[in-house]
Amino acid sequence: MTIVVAGGTGLAGSAIVSAYVAAGHEVIPVNRTVVDLLDRSATFDFLASVKPTLVIDAAAKVGGIGANNSYPVEFLADNVRIQSNLMEAAHAANVEKFIFLGSSCIYPRDCAQPIKEEYLLTGPLEETNSAYAIAKIAGIELIKSFRKEYGRKWISLMPTNLYGPFDNFELQGSHVLPAFIRRFVEAAESGAAKETLWGTGAPKREFLHVADLAVAVLHLGEKYDEPGHINIGTGEDLTIKELAELVAEIAGFTGEIAWDHSKPDGTPRKVLDVSKAKSLGWAPKISLRDGITSTITWYKSAAAKGELRR
Repeated sequence: MTIVVAGGTGLAGSAIVSAYVAAGHEVIPVNRTVVDLLDRSATFDFLASVKPTLVIDAAAKVGGIGANNSYPVEFLADNVRIQSNLMEAAHAANVEKFIFLGSSCIYPRDCAQPIKEEYLLTGPLEETNSAYAIAKIAGIELIKSFRKEYGRKWISLMPTNLYGPFDNFELQGSHVLPAFIRRFVEAAESGAAKETLWGTGAPKREFLHVADLAVAVLHLGEKYDEPGHINIGTGEDLTIKELAELVAEIAGFTGEIAWDHSKPDGTPRKVLDVSKAKSLGWAPKISLRDGITSTITWYKSAAAKGELRR
């Protein structure tokens, strides 16, 4: 089976590529050097020539609160183009299976917790990342539409906040966990007395290691075949303050952690109900402490070699 992983050198994509290669499949990782997914013609030509059995869409323009809030046009327009180009090209190439990876930010800002799949579109989105969320919601609907109109066996998986090797550790554009890792590692190395972080630290978030996501993609790609999306997460959360303290401890930072209350917090709480995925035989294996510890080890090694995306 030939598999194309769009975004195959990124955070989620690299883990998915490794998992499929380990399972004995031929995998083609795709990034901008292989094909520009914003280019419709190039995307069509690429999939027509490769003729994969499975396409996994792990490609997206992503970022934290600051980036999402500052560049909503790019987060909406680019992501809609990427996923629609891929799906339409896959359909034209008669690709048997397609797995679309979305994001837990698709759910309403003040959603009941833990979040069930059916809570989608039951309330207003978080304003700071609504453009990205709308793009991902459009992707879910497009998957459902290809199933309805053309009988495609395509599915949508909605991961919670991901972390692990090959993440983006750039301070202004990254998500909260990789940003914390970089800040506290650098602060520990420099002997800084204080680190000031955005917001109040009160919001609660859930985090999933990308290796656990990769196992979910392999497993559910075989076991799941429904129009609706399915949540992928741990079902456990912690406050941003608790997360900061955990990362600081593991990184060896012993200074003061302060909070800038003038900066936005984002959604108050976001933890997924993952009972549907677990009922199909998948469950995460990597604890948050172990995952952060291994990611910090990877980060330090990559930083020493000058191999970070930052």
